[in-house]
Amino acid sequence: MKLLKVQALEAKHGLLKAVRGIDLSLDEGEKLALVGANGAGKTTLLRTIAGIHPASSGRVYLDGIDVTAVPAHARSSMGIALVPEGRKLFGSMSVADNLKVATSAGRRGRWNFESVVEALPQLKPKLKAQAGSLSGGQQQAVAIGRALMTNPRVLLLDELSLGLSPLAVQGVYDSLATVATAGTPLILVEQDLQRTFDVADRIVCVLEGRAVASGRTDELTREEVMDYYFGHRVSASGEAV
Repeated sequence: MKLLKVQALEAKHGLLKAVRGIDLSLDEGEKLALVGANGAGKTTLLRTIAGIHPASSGRVYLDGIDVTAVPAHARSSMGIALVPEGRKLFGSMSVADNLKVATSAGRRGRWNFESVVEALPQLKPKLKAQAGSLSGGQQQAVAIGRALMTNPRVLLLDELSLGLSPLAVQGVYDSLATVATAGTPLILVEQDLQRTFDVADRIVCVLEGRAVASGRTDELTREEVMDYYFGHRVSASGEAV
C-alpha cells in the first residue's frame, strides 16, 4: 500500500482549473519533487493534498484512508504537514512558541522540541527571539521545525529557497538533509533543479496543471526535465504515476 496516493485530482481557482487530473503516489521514506514553471499548479496541488484548498474532483488517500473530505486541521492530526510558500509564521511570537504551537496536532513520534532544535541548530540561539525578527533563512528553518513538531507521516515543502540568499538556501538545505536522513517522506516544490536532483529520489514534471512525466533522478537528465518544464516534450500518456 502506498503511504500517500493522489488519484485523478482536480482543483480550481474560480473557473480556472489549476490541477487537472493528477495521479501520483509516495512510498515510505521517499523524497518526491514537483517541477514546473510558475503557474503550473504545484502550490495548489500541495495545498489540496494538505486540505487547505478544496478538491473539485478526485481523491487523496493517506495510508489507504480517503481523506479528500477531511479538513486541513484534521489531516494535520493524521500526519500531513505543509511548510507553505511564504512560511506563514506568527511573527510576534517567539521562535520557541512558534514551534510549540504545532503540538496541538497531538501526534507522538521522534520529533519533539529538543529533537527539532537539534536537527535545526541555527534556531538554538534564537529561541526567545520574535519569529518576525529573523532572517529569511532562519524563518524557513522555523517553518520546517514547526511542521516536524506535528510528527508528519508526509511532509509537504513549498518553494523553500524562494527569496533567500544563496547562503541562506544552503543553510535550509543542510537542515533538510538531516530531516531526509531521518526517513521522513516528503514532497518538495523547488525551482532550483540542482537542489531538486540532490534531494529527491523521484521527480514529477507538472505543466499547466497536469503531471506530464515522472522518473527517478538517477534516470532523468536535467535536459529532459527542462524540456518537460517548458512543454517541449510530453510523455506518450501525458501522465505520471
